[in-house]
Amino acid sequence: MIAFTAAEIADITHGRLDAEPDVTPGSVVTDSREATAGSLYVAKPGEAADGHDFVAAAFDRGAVLALVEHDVNNPAGRPYPAIVVEDSVLAMGALAAEAVRRIREHRAAAGQALTVIGITGSAGKTTTKDLLAGILTGHGETVAPQGSYNGEVGVPLTVFKAGFETRYLVIEMGATGVGHIRYLADMVRPEIGVVLCVGTAHAGEFGGVDNIALAKGELVEALPADGTAVLNLDDARVSAMAGRTAAAVLGFSSEPARPDAPPAPVRAEDVELNAGGSPEFDLLLPDGTRHHVAAKLIGAHHVANLLAAAGAAYAAGIPGAQIAASLSAQTAASRWRMERTERPDGVTIINDAYNANPESMRAALRTLADLGRGRRTWAVLGAMLELGEDSIREHTAVGTQVVRLNISRLLVIGREARALYVSAVNEGSWGDECLFAETLDEAYDILRTDLEPGDLVLFKSSNSIGLRHLGDRIALPPLPPEAAVGTATEGNTLL
Repeated sequence: MIAFTAAEIADITHGRLDAEPDVTPGSVVTDSREATAGSLYVAKPGEAADGHDFVAAAFDRGAVLALVEHDVNNPAGRPYPAIVVEDSVLAMGALAAEAVRRIREHRAAAGQALTVIGITGSAGKTTTKDLLAGILTGHGETVAPQGSYNGEVGVPLTVFKAGFETRYLVIEMGATGVGHIRYLADMVRPEIGVVLCVGTAHAGEFGGVDNIALAKGELVEALPADGTAVLNLDDARVSAMAGRTAAAVLGFSSEPARPDAPPAPVRAEDVELNAGGSPEFDLLLPDGTRHHVAAKLIGAHHVANLLAAAGAAYAAGIPGAQIAASLSAQTAASRWRMERTERPDGVTIINDAYNANPESMRAALRTLADLGRGRRTWAVLGAMLELGEDSIREHTAVGTQVVRLNISRLLVIGREARALYVSAVNEGSWGDECLFAETLDEAYDILRTDLEPGDLVLFKSSNSIGLRHLGDRIALPPLPPEAAVGTATEGNTLL
């Protein structure tokens, strides 16, 4: 982390200094439980709790300074050492922007560079971020988000992990409204921007898909003229963003070239899925070279993520052979993204329940159908949230797809996803082919009883539904019948 004194932090954030001016925190945390000796604790109001209520806990764990929106007194009735600001989250952003500026300035003075790469899209951001960071790590100190830190809090926390030795800073950018990505891009000023896709995730919050496209394109609008926009040419809304940037455009595609258009500069040819469901293809790059990629990720939909990472790495100057070698070596770095577990009894679990939207749901179900030839397949599905007025229609479409893909069994969990269950029944699934459970515990009991050796089970839902934890429970070796009594209730703490 770049060192800031309390006086500097107060100046950068336009805050009121109520601490010794020379106090210099060594880390920044927003969770009091993560505070250690020398931390700056950022107290931010939240939906469920107010961070100001945990200032004392942060100092008990070693924090030396707090960023707060009002004074918080210690047991002796005196304010904890703090900088008082109007908005603690915006203050974090201002501090992060200054950290990036100082790193760039320091490295430039030493004849070195800091390359900042922003990644956005309705699906695939975290996987692409992980792949790209895996490539870049071999070529210089690389800082990338933990998990899916991609918002107005997560991006600054990622920045605070960087220092003067950082060569590459990879930033995942999420948004729930127009202007959010512009704010993040202004904070970190990326030289390379990657846009993966424009889907219907968060359509309700954005007010429609057109607004999602408007928001995602804010990344390429922020790029400098000597930067590079890495765009998915297979998504018409993303491809159209080429007209919104002053940067050079590096397109990628896995579709065959059209006779009326030049081939994509970064493209996949001869795409196949191996026996494990992982894609293999030839990677073609703008320099005319061809490199074979044999990925270890599960699902054909990852081809776009692999190409996006390859395009961004190429724009950053990484040789093609090294890009392909890294893409072929990497496994999933973040949990609950097509995470495969083989149980001792022959049941295979694919846990892809970190998040869900119509596009990623369709991709996961196609992968289940492809992998499940000759096996009994289960789709264990929960709701896709934040779809607004399109929610019933999109859940209905998924239920129809499950039946048309000939998935053997469907288990739908929760009333928010009931339209999915109803549509599958109406499409022609009946009896024990299609099941509905009100709760995760009910679903656990069904699966514990009905799963058989050789079954292939996909778990997929939006994050807050909790199916990823149910998938973890089912992935454990099955208990003997006499030991399983009461397990669902006792294990509910995981959910």
